[in-house]
Amino acid sequence: MKAFKTLLIAVFATFIFSSFACAEIKLGYVDLSRLFDEYSKTKEYDKVLEEKHKDFQKERNAKIDKINEAQGKLDVLKDEKKKEQEAEVEKMKADLLEFDSQSKTNLTKERNEKIRELLLEIEKVVSNYAEQNKFSMILNDRVLIYGQDTYNLTEDVLKVLNTPAPAEKAK
Repeated sequence: MKAFKTLLIAVFATFIFSSFACAEIKLGYVDLSRLFDEYSKTKEYDKVLEEKHKDFQKERNAKIDKINEAQGKLDVLKDEKKKEQEAEVEKMKADLLEFDSQSKTNLTKERNEKIRELLLEIEKVVSNYAEQNKFSMILNDRVLIYGQDTYNLTEDVLKVLNTPAPAEKAK
């Protein structure tokens, strides 16, 4: 009985391994960093984020100018008015710190959400590309120690990523 079980396991293992050996496995990899950096939507969003950062800097600089102006007036004021002005300057400084903190938090949160959104879009395009071209697996190049250039699909996927969808072309 023991010999029969061993024989049965051996036949089953042979069947499984021969199935894998006969199956065509098509592999490829992509440079995910390059896909992200060269994706047209990433470049568009970088411009939007840069504009938001410029707006933040303008508003921040205006607040700093007001603080400097108020501090400049301190020397010419009398004691009673000087204390009021000092309190106002301290409030303006606290407001500036709060503004900095809140703005940076908001920009970082928005940036992280957009990065996540773009990476999901890239993942979807890579998955569709794999299905259409009958790939068994497409790996991220970061997990590879070595990969032949013939298996690098980055250029092909970039072309798909940066080709506008029919709805976008109509705009």
